[in-house]
Amino acid sequence: MRIPKAIINLIESFERLPGIGPKTAQRLTFYLLHVPQGELDKFSSSVQNLKKGTIICSTCFSIDESNPCSICSDRERNRSIICVVEEPLDVLALEKNGKYKGMYHVLHGKIDPLNNIGPDEIYIKQLLQRINDEGVMIKEVILATNPTMEGEATAMYIAKQLRINNEELKITRIGRGLPTGADIEYADELTLQRAIEGRQDY
Repeated sequence: MRIPKAIINLIESFERLPGIGPKTAQRLTFYLLHVPQGELDKFSSSVQNLKKGTIICSTCFSIDESNPCSICSDRERNRSIICVVEEPLDVLALEKNGKYKGMYHVLHGKIDPLNNIGPDEIYIKQLLQRINDEGVMIKEVILATNPTMEGEATAMYIAKQLRINNEELKITRIGRGLPTGADIEYADELTLQRAIEGRQDY
């Protein structure tokens, strides 16, 4: 049996997504064959408008509809604390908890030499510049990278760079509540609350 080109193209597109293997890609494709055309058009439109309807905040590098983002422009937030996370999803997870009221800085990745990702490939330089520009206003930086080998290496690198420029700055690392190897985006609200409250000097 010859598989239509349209099906092959969609299967290959799904396979490029993280966490989707060949079998899952095939299942998703054949599932969509049974979906009404109107729903498919809606789905297609959502994908096409994903980048058009979002923007990266020039201050914290999170994703929003406006620049600066809703968090950076909120005057009620505590601007003396910056929580450094790997991905925009981590901001969503921490915000869902509702306990943290400071600012964020999204790295969009982590230092990962095996995949040729160094400090220059993520938003570390912008974090250092931001803290230098805002000077005495920043009292604490919370390093909330994931507790993986790469996340720990990223946190250590950032802490070292921050200390070079500002010995008075308080640097903390999220503590109890997050097991080693876990990702922030998958943690429940109570675990994240304990991790923020149990942060330690770094």
